[in-house]
Amino acid sequence: MSTLLVKNIALLATFDDGRREIPDGALLVRDNVIEAVGTTHELGGRRADRALDLSCHIVMPGMVNTHHHMYQNLTRVMVQDDELLVWLKTLYPVWAELDDEAIAASARIAMAELIQSGCTTSSDHLYVLPNDCTLDTTIEVAREIGLRFHAARGAMSRGESQGGLPPDRCVEKEEDILKDAERLIHRYHDNSRHSMSRIVLAPCSPFSVTPGLMQEAAAIARAHPGVHLHSHLAEELFEETYCQEIYGKRPVEFAESVGWLGPDVWFAHAIFLSSAEIDRFAETGTGVAHCPSANMRCGQGIAKIREMLDKGVNVGLGVDGSASNDTSNMFMEARLAMMLQRVAPHKYLSEAPGGRGGFGGTPKALSAREALELATRGGARLLGRDDIGYLAPGMSADFIAVNLNQLGLSGTERDPLAALVLCGPFRVEYSFINGKENIAKGAFTGFDVEAALARHRKTMDRLHRY
Repeated sequence: MSTLLVKNIALLATFDDGRREIPDGALLVRDNVIEAVGTTHELGGRRADRALDLSCHIVMPGMVNTHHHMYQNLTRVMVQDDELLVWLKTLYPVWAELDDEAIAASARIAMAELIQSGCTTSSDHLYVLPNDCTLDTTIEVAREIGLRFHAARGAMSRGESQGGLPPDRCVEKEEDILKDAERLIHRYHDNSRHSMSRIVLAPCSPFSVTPGLMQEAAAIARAHPGVHLHSHLAEELFEETYCQEIYGKRPVEFAESVGWLGPDVWFAHAIFLSSAEIDRFAETGTGVAHCPSANMRCGQGIAKIREMLDKGVNVGLGVDGSASNDTSNMFMEARLAMMLQRVAPHKYLSEAPGGRGGFGGTPKALSAREALELATRGGARLLGRDDIGYLAPGMSADFIAVNLNQLGLSGTERDPLAALVLCGPFRVEYSFINGKENIAKGAFTGFDVEAALARHRKTMDRLHRY
């Protein structure tokens, strides 16, 4: 067993139930678990195998990314000025050329970006699996780099010939999808406390799978403790039109009809929800991954996050795909989540189907601390975790440190925690995941960034020949 004492922390933000912000703070870690939290005066005398002085740093829980498509960093800055429907149809043919080598190269880059920007736990929604690709690839990369990982087995089964959106070469047979889901759960899913690897079942969207697949995926997930469900929902108005024409239901009604509301379900985006539908999410414990960057890039709309929070909906943050966001930075996502709510319409609007309402029009719509809480505790709740998201005895040793002695933080002594959002985005100086130091003094400790970049460039050259 090994112990680590982190002391002299300029400000320790715990995000625990007391939302403590401790000047001259300290953490005692034993192996991969936090043993004590307090001031340096209280803990500084404890014996430890290693002591780390962070006298000019702010320390907070590692952030939790709840929605991503890591493979998409192979197609960044493409389709810059078109709506989502055009964006998808343009990029599907490129993604159809993916193989395991490409998925591995893109995952390394995405995970490194996330860790640099303060993320310690991430989900990844891999829903394009052509050319015998497997989810195993991203799971192995997460183990290699040391990221706590919820691998979402995405799927598309309804191609263009069956009335769906994706080209047929991008879809799979439903029996193969379900068989692989069972295999992945039995091989990789670890529901124990402090687990580094869990499996999520994640059919892509109402316009790319059948109701039968949604129902079967839910049945499989609920037969295995801790396996959650994830999908896109209410992301675009064309999705709403599709659901009305094909199923005679709005997207939330469709989701409920196939058993996809509940505390083990979270949806990405959820922009076009009525207040009644938000009430239904709150009643059932259904969660939302808010992805402000991607929603703005494709001009989709503003999710009613203030209303969701006021009504008790579980909300986390997601960077979304690196071709609809073009980056994987959790500090940026927290910043934009805060800013976007502040410019949304002033009151709850759009009870009519298909409305684009939201809540905001005031700087009080979402605070910096609320944005950071979405990025930490909020994300942990979506993933069904009670061992990450805040710093307290018994919690996983996932924490980050940002150096306050830098140009972008000069003058923020009054409130350095809020400055992480108001003045960001930043890179971390230290990152600990499951008690292991992944970044020290701003550099990765065991990950070769230059080699990963070289592999990524080589993969892009090969992929973009098609």
